[in-house]
Amino acid sequence: MTPQVYQFKVLLAGIQPLIWRRFRVYSDVTFRQLHNIVQIVMGWENYHLYQFFWNYNRFTEQLMGAGDKRSSHVLGKFVTQPGSILGYEYDFGDGWHHELLLEKVLTRTRKPCPICTHGRRACPPEDCGGVWGYMEMSKAMKAKRGSRYREYKEWLGGYYDVNAFDLAEVNEQLADSKLWQ
Repeated sequence: MTPQVYQFKVLLAGIQPLIWRRFRVYSDVTFRQLHNIVQIVMGWENYHLYQFFWNYNRFTEQLMGAGDKRSSHVLGKFVTQPGSILGYEYDFGDGWHHELLLEKVLTRTRKPCPICTHGRRACPPEDCGGVWGYMEMSKAMKAKRGSRYREYKEWLGGYYDVNAFDLAEVNEQLADSKLWQ
């Protein structure tokens, strides 16, 4: 049986303007593979623990996390209907909460999977202090002057463009990565 294609929209909760991506995966990916795909499409560097939640925003039931034997379970056994929402938390210290909305279920696609089809804004740098730290850093980087700007620029190793998003680069990483296979 050919797996279905799931189209998700993932957004990083708590940040305005929104940081989001739209991507497609096969329904037979495992949660570990889905984690690795989300890492690539969002721009994270896979340094920290993670966990998924089922029916995020309605009731929270922990589904699985890093090192959990259930992370080998197949996505399509849990998520089947458009409108379903998975919660995904990455980096328990910074507490990056994501919502993965299943937008569409397709029976086939001409494009390879996984693939990122759209997105907006740059992913926050690892270990920048969660939503609060990111907002402070973004404010300083937009100002392009002052001591906080110089501190962040040095820490980041250069200028950080909060609006940067390179779809082609994300898809190149997905195509090259063996993490999700």
